[in-house]
Amino acid sequence: MGIEPLIREIRERAPLTVATFMDLALHHPELGYYARAAHRSGRAGDFFTSVDVGPLFGELLAAQIQEMAGLLAADRRRDEDRIDSPVPEARSFDLVEAGAGNGQLSADILRVLRARDPAVFEGTRLHLVELSADARLSQRAVLGDLADRLISSSDVLAAPFRGVLVANELFDAMPVHQVVQREEGLREVYVSQDLTTFEGPPSTPELVEHLARLGVELEIGWRVEVNLKAVEWLRDASRRLTRGFMILIDYGHEAHELYSASHSAGTLTSFSRHRAAGVESSTATPWLQNPGEQDITAHVDFTSLRRVAEAEGLATLGFLDQTYFLLGLFNPETFESPDRRLALKSLIMPGGLGSTMKVLLLGKNVGTPSLRGCSFGGRVT
Repeated sequence: MGIEPLIREIRERAPLTVATFMDLALHHPELGYYARAAHRSGRAGDFFTSVDVGPLFGELLAAQIQEMAGLLAADRRRDEDRIDSPVPEARSFDLVEAGAGNGQLSADILRVLRARDPAVFEGTRLHLVELSADARLSQRAVLGDLADRLISSSDVLAAPFRGVLVANELFDAMPVHQVVQREEGLREVYVSQDLTTFEGPPSTPELVEHLARLGVELEIGWRVEVNLKAVEWLRDASRRLTRGFMILIDYGHEAHELYSASHSAGTLTSFSRHRAAGVESSTATPWLQNPGEQDITAHVDFTSLRRVAEAEGLATLGFLDQTYFLLGLFNPETFESPDRRLALKSLIMPGGLGSTMKVLLLGKNVGTPSLRGCSFGGRVT
C-alpha cells in the first residue's frame, strides 16, 4: 500500500498541528511509518540505534538492571522483617520496555540475566509496550525460548508495576508541537491541505505555559519544538511505578541548551536510508515529504522529563552521556574479543552514539543509591 491513502486522510483533516501530522505520519494504525513495518532500524532500515550494534548494549543494560533488582530485593526483605509490615510484596520483578519494537533489546537483556542471575531471571515479569501491531506480533518469535517471561504486550502502559522501566529512543518519536516567536507573540506552525505550513495562534495555552515554566525566553524568529506528549506519558508512567527505577535513553538536551541560539532553527527532521533530510528552511520542509515513508524525529527536552518525574515523587539518580553510563557498567576482563571491543567502541564513541545519546536515571521509593551506571558521575557533553 502506497502513501496516497495517508495523504488523503491528512488533507481531509487539515489544517493540523505539527503534532497531529506527526502522529498520523508515524503512528497511524494502518498507514503510519511504524505501523507498516515490524522493524525500522539497522543497516537495512532508515536509522541506527544502540540495539543494532548487537547484543552488547543489552548485556550492559542487564548489569544495571541486575543491580537495581538487588536493591529492590533488599528493600523488600527489610519491609518483610518489620513487625508492622503490611502483606509482603509479590516476589516478582517487572521489567517494562516502552517503545519495545520487536522486543530485541529485552531479549538481549533477559539472556544475560538468565546466565548471570537465575534468581532475578526467574522472578522477572516482562511487559512490552509498543504502538505497532506488526512489531508486537513479532515479539514472541524474537524472544524465542524467553517468551515464557512475557506477561503482557500492549500498545499502552496499563498496569501498576514494581521493577525497572527501560525506554530507549522512545520520546524522540513522540509528536511535537512546533512554535515560532514573532513580534506579536508565540505562534504555532500548522500543516495545510496542500502539505505546506502556515502560522496561527497556539492550539493550546499549555504551549506558552510550558515554556514559561522552563523560564525560556525565545528571541524573535526562533523556531522550537514542544513535546507535550512526552511529559504526559512520563507523568502517567511515574504514577504507575510503585517502587523501582526508570532508565530513559534518548538524544536531546537540557532545556537551556535546546531552547537556545544553537537550536533556533528547530530540531524537527526526518530520516530515510540513514540520511537526515535536514531541518526546515525558507524553501523546504523535509519532514512534510512522503508521510508514512520516513522517520520524523525531534530532540528531547530532558529538563521537562526530569521535572515531571520529580513532581510525581521520583528522584533523579543520574543524567549523563551514554559513553560514561556504559563505561560504568562494562567489565574489561570480558572484552578480549575484537568484535566486542569494536561494538563497545560504537556504543561509547564521542561524536556518535556515545555523546549523542543521554541517559536519565530515576528512582521511586528506593532512596538515592549510587548506581554502577553513574560511576563516572553526571557527565554530559
